[in-house]
Amino acid sequence: MAAIDAEVLARLQLHDIAKVTFYKRDELTTDLICCEVLVGEEMYTFHEELVGWDFIDHLQALPDFSSDWFAAISHPPFAAGESVAFSRQ
Repeated sequence: MAAIDAEVLARLQLHDIAKVTFYKRDELTTDLICCEVLVGEEMYTFHEELVGWDFIDHLQALPDFSSDWFAAISHPPFAAGESVAFSRQ
């Protein structure tokens, strides 16, 4: 996927989203922040280097969305980290 555009966002209707998980991948010299969005049986995976990454603002409108997801995964550097920011379960 090259960008997060209106077409992608149309598939990520807030009322259809079941779960949002953030995590980071060790890329040897940097960490790559990633996001998985579960909609029905389909998982969408995005990362911070994609055009449109600010779609996170769209996700923050979910009820009880955890806004501290970044702090939860960012430290320590180069260590695995995962945070479920939203879940309907």
